Amino acid sequence: MRKLISSGSSFEAQIGYSRAVVDDDFIFVSGTTGFNYKTMTISDDIVVQTEQALHNVSAALHEAGATLADIVRVTYIVPDATMFSAGLADPRMKIEIEVTARKTARI
Repeated sequence: MRKLISSGSSFEAQIGYSRAVVDDDFIFVSGTTGFNYKTMTISDDIVVQTEQALHNVSAALHEAGATLADIVRVTYIVPDATMFSAGLADPRMKIEIEVTARKTARI
């Protein structure tokens, strides 16, 4: 069974994607930045952006019935570094995080 999860971000509507896709036990969270999607604001500080991005990832996982503990793969994308580096959609963005998770049975 496939389920699409939206965060309400204007980027989802503009670009045509979902924050996450649930496919059976797997959850694929798309590239998630440090935007506060309620206010559509973003901090200049990469630490604050990272914390917000992880909050956004956690919210998508929660809606999918999973938690951060269920993550099995993480990709960090930054505009200027030695890891995966790419131009991000907005020059204010300093980090983007995407994850894959697998729901585990809860005891």
